[in-house]
Amino acid sequence: MQLQDILYSQGFGTRRICAGLIQQGFVEIRPCGELDFKQVLDAVADVDQQNLAFKVQGREWPYREKAYLLLNKPAGTECSQKPSTYPSIYTLLPPPLRQRPTKSAVQGVQAVGRLDQDTTGLLLLSDDGQFIHRMSSPKKHVPKVYQVTTKHPVDDVQISKLLAGVVLDDDPKPVKAAACVAVDTHRLDLTLTEGKYHQVKRMLAAVGNRVEGLHRSSIGAMQLPSDLPPGEWRWLSEDDLQLLTRSN
Repeated sequence: MQLQDILYSQGFGTRRICAGLIQQGFVEIRPCGELDFKQVLDAVADVDQQNLAFKVQGREWPYREKAYLLLNKPAGTECSQKPSTYPSIYTLLPPPLRQRPTKSAVQGVQAVGRLDQDTTGLLLLSDDGQFIHRMSSPKKHVPKVYQVTTKHPVDDVQISKLLAGVVLDDDPKPVKAAACVAVDTHRLDLTLTEGKYHQVKRMLAAVGNRVEGLHRSSIGAMQLPSDLPPGEWRWLSEDDLQLLTRSN
């Protein structure tokens, strides 16, 4: 693949912009099997993208045919490209990840489902439409665990109702938790396999309680890494992807 096409596929701008970056000496590559980066000035040079790493203006990037990311979503952010009140989660990502070309009308990686602005925790992002569908479709039954802090004490009656199913105002079909475990008097771990608007908050309201804090700790078999601070992101590894795809 031509080097300018590689940069274009990774979100560094139009092919003309990518060619300019290369010709001005801002791009270095480290092909598979080599230890050192080397500058390339030829925009149409053929480069093997397999296990390729490159630098653009001094910052190192791995080549990824598709992008798979994990973000520790902080409170006070919206999962929207056009937020209404709070900053967008996409501002936490570097520009190339927001500009990767896709077949859809929207460029860049997209959130796999949404979390409310005040909900924190594990959020996946990708530009792979099949992966997004597989992880977010209610038909796939991917379990997602939420750590819920409640205003009122949690009792056995509330837990039984959550497990049996509660009726939300916009859907006559009961919605039930796949699992519900009381951690202490005002904390429970709630596992869901589908996602509806404000679902956890509305489920707790339906059993006579109120959500005071909400944090997503896992998706499928993947746990939010304890060493990833709020607002930070990282690439998903092959092991991570296997954990996630094994979940459905």
